[in-house]
Amino acid sequence: MNLINHIQELFHKSGHLAYGEGVTELQHALQTAQLAEQEEAPDTLVVAALLHDVGHLLHGLPEDVAEQGIDGRHERIGGKWLARHFGPEITQPVRLHVDAKRHQCTVHPEYLEQLSPASAKSFELQGGKMNADELAAFEENPFFELALQLRQWDDHAKDPDLQSPPLEHFFPAIENALSSAPANA
Repeated sequence: MNLINHIQELFHKSGHLAYGEGVTELQHALQTAQLAEQEEAPDTLVVAALLHDVGHLLHGLPEDVAEQGIDGRHERIGGKWLARHFGPEITQPVRLHVDAKRHQCTVHPEYLEQLSPASAKSFELQGGKMNADELAAFEENPFFELALQLRQWDDHAKDPDLQSPPLEHFFPAIENALSSAPANA
C-alpha cells in the first residue's frame, strides 16, 4: 500500500473520532493544513500540519485517553512513523509541536489561559511548563520556529463550522514532499 493510500485508510478508519475540541481528527487535520496553505507555507510544512496528529490515529488508544490521565505520546508515535517516509522538515515540527505548546505556556503565561480545556488537560499530562534546561534545548533545536508555527495553526484549527478542502486536496503536497524527501527517509 502506498503512503497516500495508507493515510486515506487511517483517516477513513479513525478520522471520525472526536478530537476533544468539538471537531473530529479529520476536521482538525484539514483545518490545520488549510491554515498552513493559506499562509503559503512550503509543501513540507503543509504536510506536517496535515499529519501532525497522525499519532492519534496510530496509537490505538481510546478517544478519551487524556481524561483517563494518560499521555498517548502521539507526537513521538507520529514522528517515528512519518520518519519512514519523510525528512526532518516534516518529522521534526511534528515531534516538537507538543514541546512548542509547553514552550509557549512557559514563555507566555497568557498562552496557557487561552488553551481549550482539552488542550490544557493534555498540557499537564505532557509535562506542563518547561524547566530552564528543556527551554534551552527546545530553543536550540533548528526546527523550533517551524514547530511554533505549526503550534499556532494547531491552536486555531478547532472550528466545527469551518469548511475545509477534502483530504485529497492535500495529496499533491504529500507527493511533492515525498519526491523531495531524502532517499533514506
